[in-house]
Amino acid sequence: MASFVDRAPIMLKAGDGGNGAVSFHREKYVQKGGPDGGDGGKGGDVVLLADHNLHTLLDFRYRRKHEAGNGMQGSSSRRSGKDGEDLVIKVPVGTLVRLKDTGVVVADMFEPGQRRVLLRGGRGGWGNMHFATPTRQAPAFAKPGIKTQWHEFLLELRTLADVGLVGYPNAGKSSLLARITAARPKIADYPFTPLTPNLGIASHKGSHFAIADIPGLIEGASEGVGLGFAFLRHVERTRLLLQVVDASGQEGREPADDLRVIDEELARYGDLEERARIVVANKLDLPEGAGHLDAIRQAAGDRKVFAVSAATGEGIPELLDAVVTTLKALPPAAPMAEEPFLEEERLRGWEVTQEGEGVFVLSGHSMDSLLDAVNFEELESMRWFHRTLRASGVIDRLRELGAEEGDTVRLGDMEFEFVE
Repeated sequence: MASFVDRAPIMLKAGDGGNGAVSFHREKYVQKGGPDGGDGGKGGDVVLLADHNLHTLLDFRYRRKHEAGNGMQGSSSRRSGKDGEDLVIKVPVGTLVRLKDTGVVVADMFEPGQRRVLLRGGRGGWGNMHFATPTRQAPAFAKPGIKTQWHEFLLELRTLADVGLVGYPNAGKSSLLARITAARPKIADYPFTPLTPNLGIASHKGSHFAIADIPGLIEGASEGVGLGFAFLRHVERTRLLLQVVDASGQEGREPADDLRVIDEELARYGDLEERARIVVANKLDLPEGAGHLDAIRQAAGDRKVFAVSAATGEGIPELLDAVVTTLKALPPAAPMAEEPFLEEERLRGWEVTQEGEGVFVLSGHSMDSLLDAVNFEELESMRWFHRTLRASGVIDRLRELGAEEGDTVRLGDMEFEFVE
């Protein structure tokens, strides 16, 4: 199915904070009103929403860049700017969100309806009304809003199901799914059908569980051969694996060998060979179906083996009894471990580097914001700038690096002389 997409790169940006305003109160008979510049509005957040109505990441293939609304600038009379509009990104349930450059999982949209703030909008800047003091009664400067950055993520859909059907193409997994659930997957005699996970809900003796027919496995899937990871990614969520083999051997392979290959692929991919597993010898209704059962049981070792026919229903009740019993003994599925991703933490900070004799470079997002806030034509604004540098530890760091009176300090496009 060409419309099924389970991996998609995406670029996201929270809204910038609005700038604070520089304004002074103006009123009839009031010649020199005090500062009344309002604060900038907060930028919009980027919010993820797990939508149970979505089953593919197809929409993100055609539109990769998404941006929340920016906060508005403050205005006079202490009026704050309007906050930017949040951007809500709807994704299918089971979607992992990774940092594209490192692969670290920052969000696992595991539960239907789950909301997660992935990127927070920039804070609005303070208006000049905040900078008035008894000795500085007419501050002609305000703080800019925090500017956010673009970040690249990778969305990765992993099927959420209690039970996964795994096996070679044409082993009868789709027919088995159709037999035990209300799902109606497309079934055809081609070696690579289906190409997407098919989901259904099975009900048996008062128990209900989700079951997924995963795209067919071939030898080398763990190394990316054939469908490769497109298959194995969707298996990771399941608590129980049903390893379906064609007991009739009509494809010209030995069913016991098929089972060994499936075991090897699961073992190569990670810890999947440690997952609870039941062997399903399918197509018992066909000639030679019963003749391979002893070899299949021997290859299965201590795993339970159920001989069934998805076509006639033979053996299905006994198989479902075992599935229900096994699931009750297994722990519930859990989301993947996440690493916190807070853009504000990434935007804070500064560093000082030396560029030759007597030249130091001050950089960092917090310093860029400070530079934007200063009115270099206004004495009080310059004094505030120097006090901020001292309070943030920049002056102490320059001393540690050997800065002396008269040395050059670069900040953005500007140069200053270092003064003790």
